[in-house]
Amino acid sequence: MLVTADAKLKARKIDQHVFREMVAKSIIQHDLPFSYVEYERVRAVWKYLNDDVQVISRNTAVADVIKYYENEKAALKRELRNLHGRISFTSDLWTAVTDEGYVCLTAHYIDSKWQLKNKILVFNALPPPHSGIKLAMHLLEMLKEWGIDKKVFSLTLDNATSNDCMQDILKSQLVLRDDLLCGGEFFHVRCSAHILNLIVQDGLKVIGSSLHKTRESIKYVTASESRDILFRRSCESARVEEKRELILDVPTRWNSTYHMLERALKYRAGFINLKTMDKNFKSSPTNEEWDRAKAICDFLEPFDEITKLISGSTYPTSNMYFFQVWQIHNWLRVNEYNSDEIVSEMVIPMKEKFDKYWVEVSDIFAIASILDPRLKLTLVQYCFERDCSFTCKTKIEHCEDFFAFRKSNVAVSGKSSLDIYLDEPPLDTTDIKSLLDWWKDNSKRFGELSSVACDVLSIPITTVASESSFSIGGRVLNKYRSRLLPKNVQALICSRNWLKGFEAYENEEAENLVEEDETNTEAEATELS
Repeated sequence: MLVTADAKLKARKIDQHVFREMVAKSIIQHDLPFSYVEYERVRAVWKYLNDDVQVISRNTAVADVIKYYENEKAALKRELRNLHGRISFTSDLWTAVTDEGYVCLTAHYIDSKWQLKNKILVFNALPPPHSGIKLAMHLLEMLKEWGIDKKVFSLTLDNATSNDCMQDILKSQLVLRDDLLCGGEFFHVRCSAHILNLIVQDGLKVIGSSLHKTRESIKYVTASESRDILFRRSCESARVEEKRELILDVPTRWNSTYHMLERALKYRAGFINLKTMDKNFKSSPTNEEWDRAKAICDFLEPFDEITKLISGSTYPTSNMYFFQVWQIHNWLRVNEYNSDEIVSEMVIPMKEKFDKYWVEVSDIFAIASILDPRLKLTLVQYCFERDCSFTCKTKIEHCEDFFAFRKSNVAVSGKSSLDIYLDEPPLDTTDIKSLLDWWKDNSKRFGELSSVACDVLSIPITTVASESSFSIGGRVLNKYRSRLLPKNVQALICSRNWLKGFEAYENEEAENLVEEDETNTEAEATELS
């Protein structure tokens, strides 16, 4: 509404095209059904705000969403095709409530403004069987359709057997066409979150019944309201200050065992005191068993910390990972001789599996670390010198081999841009607020090396971005909207990501967990007069 010179209200002229695009964006961003535009009260609000508005049907809403998707897709295609650097990818499979299989392909890249981006390119239905060759051919077709099959740098996948076969086939196809750097040596990146899960699960198998009493104690005090009340009294008497609720672990999430132990240990005095208050409580761990639980919890803590670091959808650039992964490698080596025999037994299968992974990823993560001007070779040399599985010199030389351009890209001084970069001392941490901003400011000075930084620093260590899209997919294609056509599902999910990104979805999920009683609705309510 507008106010005229004589203070009268006048309806502003409405642009129907703008209105329809705004409605389409609302449907996309807020997971609204297409029938939203036909809601009686929604139409009443629109008419109240402007009587000239032309209400639309659900079919028109579908067409508007598809139109928005196609326009944004065309713009993103142009951006990706014009990129000077390469693109890394994550991919995963998802089964909807309709039992349809969907494949997701997410692009990770650094744009012309040196900003790290991740965009869902593909979220489409893929009929079974989901064999390695079928997945490979499907992804290759999608890369060609987007016009970026010659810009591929890496592909991050989980440890599914079909993925190993798929990446082998896809890699061979790209290598045949000379589309991958270094013959595809750094093409396949295993999802670190899944690797960590498998590693710790192997360790937890060794524990066996060691935590049986801890689980039974938690089950006992949470089995009824009367037991819960008595346990709370026991904790008050023992001066336990912990306020978080006790939780049980679940088989599919290793870190749930860590969180179960971490919380149970806070209530240790309460459980011990409960033995004297409740004669039926027979599952209380002994002091020795509590000490063992503490040793296991302390051992698992670093794994939980790195899992939280790498599991956010707003992941850091890849230079952050080398030291984190090396710390896990070193932690396992140190705990081979842990004073608690159960912990030292846990380490044996964990270290065996981790060492295979470490050999695979140590080079590319080391290269990313070298491209951090605050670290350069210092961190890599420090870590490799303490690693007995290979010599520091060999690993450094292997990293240097990656910078093949140093032989052809030589300055007047006879030095390559890599030589010039490494000859300068590492910068103080306070000198750099943003790594990507530093490379942006120094891109002309270091030429081709800055292009390598652009490629390497965008490599994702996990498939979390693709998995986040499945959470969105579960909201778009739920039991109430199970009849959505696959093409509409893709349009909604991709457009939502392009509109708001993964971080916005993560924030919305956190907000949804806030209980309603934490908000003083009475204070915020406005009375209608």
